Amino acid sequence: MSGRPVCDGLTELIDRMAADLDRLRRCGDARAFFHSTYLRTTRAIAEEIDRGGFSDNAWLERWDIAFAELYLDALAADLRGDPVPGPWRVAFDTARDATGLSPLRHVLLGMNAHINYDLPQALIRVIGPAEFDDPGLLRRRAADHHHVDEVLMRRVAAEDTELGHRIRLSPLDRLLRPANRAATRRLLVEARTKVWHNTGVLDQARRVGGDRYDAALSALSALCTARLNQLTAPGQVLLKLAWRGFGVRLPETAGAAGTPR
Repeated sequence: MSGRPVCDGLTELIDRMAADLDRLRRCGDARAFFHSTYLRTTRAIAEEIDRGGFSDNAWLERWDIAFAELYLDALAADLRGDPVPGPWRVAFDTARDATGLSPLRHVLLGMNAHINYDLPQALIRVIGPAEFDDPGLLRRRAADHHHVDEVLMRRVAAEDTELGHRIRLSPLDRLLRPANRAATRRLLVEARTKVWHNTGVLDQARRVGGDRYDAALSALSALCTARLNQLTAPGQVLLKLAWRGFGVRLPETAGAAGTPR
């Protein structure tokens, strides 16, 4: 498919993210580590859309905007002092309260909340029930979803270098850099594969009704919040992720008909 200009909505999104990054950096807010990484990867996705790298580039634009807005709205709410979802509460509180926590840990906490909790919701917003029932279309959506993985994995080394420029690495951090890069690539794929499963569970839940969907989303929030709490403990975070896994997986029963528990 030939390239096409990125839509105004995606350009506005990138401008909004850049303005938020300036604010976070001026305040010395540790959330800037994740935010800057996310801004650079959003620009990489926009470039891939521009060159026509997805089977449905217009759909990718809608998905990318819906995905980013879930995080940006949570960030804006927190900056106002309003409540935010449990996974983001852990990530934001850790960024605010932790002293000397590595930038990598802040990036991974943000990635965990955004990929595991926000991504299934974003996919639900841009894939309707009828599309889930169309096997051919769903395969194309899944292929584009997984192509995003490839774009992200191409960014891993660059992001590692970017973090290295911004902080003084300890001898142990330097020793572990190749292993960290390899683990990040593997964990991104593992997490996003589980996301696709969780999106299917949420789709089944929304077909049952609002109460069932709310219960399934609450279950997803609890799983993601627990995973983030695990990652706030001291130690090598990527080693923990390699052992425990990066993603979370909703049980099939979360989307089934019946009385929510």
